[in-house]
Amino acid sequence: YGRTEASRFARVLARHNIQIISGMALGIDSAAHEGALEAGGRTFAVLGSGADVCYPTSKVRLYKSIMKNGGIISELSPGTPALGHHFPVRNRIISALSDAVIIIEARRKSGSLITANYALEQNKTIYALPGRVRDSLSEGTNELICQGAVPAVSPEQILTPLITLESYI
Repeated sequence: YGRTEASRFARVLARHNIQIISGMALGIDSAAHEGALEAGGRTFAVLGSGADVCYPTSKVRLYKSIMKNGGIISELSPGTPALGHHFPVRNRIISALSDAVIIIEARRKSGSLITANYALEQNKTIYALPGRVRDSLSEGTNELICQGAVPAVSPEQILTPLITLESYI
C-alpha cells in the first residue's frame, strides 16, 4: 500500500514539475524516487552517507538515475559510510529542502516522524496518508492527522498549494 501510494503521489506531483526529495531508503523512499523518474520528473536523494556512497547498495541503478535526473545530496564527507545515527540528521535536510512534507507510512516510532518533527520546527505543511486503524505502519500517520497534519487523500489535493507557492517564488 505504502510503496504504491508513494510512487503514485510522486508520479503525479513530478508530472506537474514538483521536485521529489527523499532519502533513497528501501521501500517508501525508493518508490517515491522511482515514481518521479517514471514521470520524467526531477528527484533528489539526501543520503545518510557520503554522496559518493550508494546506500542501500542494492539501489545502484536508482542512485545513478537520480544523479542524472536531479541530484544526490549529503552533508557528510565523501567516503563516509551509512551509519544509523546519520539518518535522523539527514531527515532534517529532507524537510528543510521541501516546501511540504508528505508522510506516507510511519510506525509509532519511525524516521518519518523524525522528519515530521523537523518539518514542524521549520514551519512546513505536513501531509499524512490515512491508513487502516489497526495497521502498525499507519499508526504514526494516523496520529499525525489527529495532531493536525493535513490528510493526504490524493496527490491532486497537494498540487494546488504547491503550484500556488511556486507562482510566488
